[in-house]
Amino acid sequence: MAALIRIGNSQGIRIPKAIIEQAKLEGNEIDLVVTDEGLLLKPRHKVQRKAWREEIERIAASKPELLAKDVDNEMLDDSDLDTWEW
Repeated sequence: MAALIRIGNSQGIRIPKAIIEQAKLEGNEIDLVVTDEGLLLKPRHKVQRKAWREEIERIAASKPELLAKDVDNEMLDDSDLDTWEW
């Protein structure tokens, strides 16, 4: 059970740590979705390039006509990630 509390001009709730851990909310930005039943809190997962190379290689192996060699190398070059704001 949680109760609304005043936070400046807004209101908020305190979420018990066990629920935060169970819902995988800790350390994440949270999306708020209004539903017919109330409010849904969802962790916002950052888009990552994990497994991109393996996926592109799998697609290229099954349908090589879809990818040109220079295109997939350009897509896989993540040397510019430090300069991007996500």
